Amino acid sequence: MNVTLLYDLIGNFGFPIAITIYLLIRLEQKLSELTSAIKTLIENVKSRL
Repeated sequence: MNVTLLYDLIGNFGFPIAITIYLLIRLEQKLSELTSAIKTLIENVKSRL
């Protein structure tokens, strides 16, 4: 495999892959926070019934 081709592949696909991974990690954290908030809400609703 040509080294120039390898650099071109990393340049073309490395950045989008890095951004995708970053966004997926952020999304996972937000989903965890949302899950926790929903569990708290369910507990509050059950305690008022």
